[in-house]
Amino acid sequence: MSGELDALTVVNQLRDLAADPLNRRAIVQDNGCLPGLILFLDHPNPQVVYSALLAVRYLAECRTNREKMKGELGMMLSLQNVIQKSTSPGETKLLASEIYEILQAAGNDEAEQAEAEAASCRRKAHFFLGSTNKRAKTVVLHIDGLDDSTRRSLCEEALLKIRGVISFTFQMAVKRCVVRIRSDIKAEALGTAINSTKVMKASQVLKGEDGGELMLPFQEGAEAVVVEHNVDIPDYLPEEESPSQEQDKAVTRVGSITDGAGWLGTAANFLSRSFYW
Repeated sequence: MSGELDALTVVNQLRDLAADPLNRRAIVQDNGCLPGLILFLDHPNPQVVYSALLAVRYLAECRTNREKMKGELGMMLSLQNVIQKSTSPGETKLLASEIYEILQAAGNDEAEQAEAEAASCRRKAHFFLGSTNKRAKTVVLHIDGLDDSTRRSLCEEALLKIRGVISFTFQMAVKRCVVRIRSDIKAEALGTAINSTKVMKASQVLKGEDGGELMLPFQEGAEAVVVEHNVDIPDYLPEEESPSQEQDKAVTRVGSITDGAGWLGTAANFLSRSFYW
């Protein structure tokens, strides 16, 4: 049991480090971390698998990582196994499919150029997008009242109740949440869920014709959006189980090369000696 808890801790720390663009190349170049993430994709605990997929998806945001990731022993096969496994939750399969498509296109000049053009449009905001998967879309929320870890936990709980939410990342310093959802889910469902907390109010961030940002509040008086509740997606780890609890780290960055390099060695150590499942 302790081994499983250690696996959860390690994969979530890797996921958090991978969320910082400055760490992504170092993680992929490390001799132990990428092979370890591939092993996590075959873990019996669905929480570990889903968190590993999120880490891999972050790493794939860096275009220079994709060739190495695609060629890493077991990567594409493990993604296929997750997609084809009958016990994999639907959202887990969707995320694995998206990663597979991104890596499969690595090396294709035309696809790489199209992705680069799409990336240039979003680089300023550092959004975590899934532009290569037409079944998913990204919604950016500005959340009044997203002031501390307690409110963040409330927001997480509200979002996790919605079937069709694939992943989300918080930008605490600017009170924003970037949510990836199935294309058939309405953004209003996210606003309804967050507004139901009674202590936070969400607006959708849109790009105006002049390139500037527009804040579109979700109308409280509008017709209620029917929210399909989630029952099969693995739970996110509670905040208290995350290795990164300090608010200053959550607000400014998840990790950095200087902070994370030593930890990467520790993680690689764990990965090399602890995979016994």
